[in-house]
Amino acid sequence: MPPRFTPLRLASRDCGCRVRLLRRIVFLSALLVLPLFAQQKPTPKPAAAHRTNELTLAGLHPGRDSSDKAVRLYGRSDKESNADQLWWHNGCLGQALVIDVDRQKKIQVLRLTTSFLVGDCEVNGPSPWKTGRGLRVKSSTGDLLALYGPPDSKSPSTRDGQPLELWYYAFDWAGPDVPQVMEVLCTREQDGKPGRVIEITLAAPSL
Repeated sequence: MPPRFTPLRLASRDCGCRVRLLRRIVFLSALLVLPLFAQQKPTPKPAAAHRTNELTLAGLHPGRDSSDKAVRLYGRSDKESNADQLWWHNGCLGQALVIDVDRQKKIQVLRLTTSFLVGDCEVNGPSPWKTGRGLRVKSSTGDLLALYGPPDSKSPSTRDGQPLELWYYAFDWAGPDVPQVMEVLCTREQDGKPGRVIEITLAAPSL
């Protein structure tokens, strides 16, 4: 009759082989998985949105410059509807510049817009009235995007029955010492052609 301990020794040997085999499988699996992790690259963070603020319109800084500077630049106001507003127009360009001032004559709002008063004269070169970064009335919405990036909001608007878009930019992120709001009124894209700027408003306080 064979010894009783022989089956136990065989079972122990068989168990040891299984353990060694399992360890080899785990080791080989780790060798296969590690290169996969090495090839993975961290997901890039999305680029920050292009943000640019504006300081001036027609060479004037709302919240800092006074109406006296506007008079030095453009002469006596063509029209004074009240003590709080001055108005100039350029008939050759069909454009008007309107400024709102406070009691201390400090400019609070600048508005460059198309004018109904068009003179019988020739225009040589672009309008001198523009933002500090070069946006003018009649600039394309593509130029607007290139200069200031996407607006904070865009909403439908109309003027004289014409369908328009109002592009709104808030500059409060740049600090309290800069104009806080810029609104740009544009024609809508049509037949694949970009819209055009017809009015620019730059303001020190929120509108």
